[in-house]
Amino acid sequence: MESLPENILEDLEILWDYHNMHHEPRHSDIGIGLGSHDIGVAVFAAELFGKGFFPRIVFTGANAPTTIERFPRGEAVHYREEAVRLGVPVDRILVETRATNTGQNIEFTRTLLADHGIGVSSVTLVSRPYQQRRAYATCKKLWPEVEVTCASASLPLADYIGAIGDADRVANMIVGDTQRISKYAELGFAIPQEMSDEVRSAYDRLVVAGYTSRLTPSRS
Repeated sequence: MESLPENILEDLEILWDYHNMHHEPRHSDIGIGLGSHDIGVAVFAAELFGKGFFPRIVFTGANAPTTIERFPRGEAVHYREEAVRLGVPVDRILVETRATNTGQNIEFTRTLLADHGIGVSSVTLVSRPYQQRRAYATCKKLWPEVEVTCASASLPLADYIGAIGDADRVANMIVGDTQRISKYAELGFAIPQEMSDEVRSAYDRLVVAGYTSRLTPSRS
């Protein structure tokens, strides 16, 4: 695996910390594992379940172009299989297999729980580390009445890149998620989030450096 230049890593570290909501794990009514290319989401959800932080898990996600080869049966299905392998009882897991974005993850999970007669007032969103802030902002927009805790495996950026095995992919995804914090709030998809000048400058430098493959088309 090729390493990233030191200046790129320094800017990514700034964004990495920004996206971490720094929530302490706490008990909630449901754990929601947000589908992605990262099987570590399922692993951490299973770990939190095993520690008693929530009594049930919903895994949500269909496929995206970045996940179809890795998870051909769908993100949520593969997540469930991994969680069961790690000891989570299959009857403690629900799967939502249609969502293709974070908004749908939230909306479809909410509907699934209602269909099963499961009422919740608090949720733990388990995601990739750099998806925490966007997941939080999206959930608070679409499901404002629930108490939200964000959770991800606690890894340094370098270790996360090593676990994924593709430094450029991780860099592009982090830059893309940073853009979406402002963009999605402007579009009404999420609540606004503060962003410091330091974070904006790091984002701008990474865009100039060419980490643009995950940007939405209307903004660079």
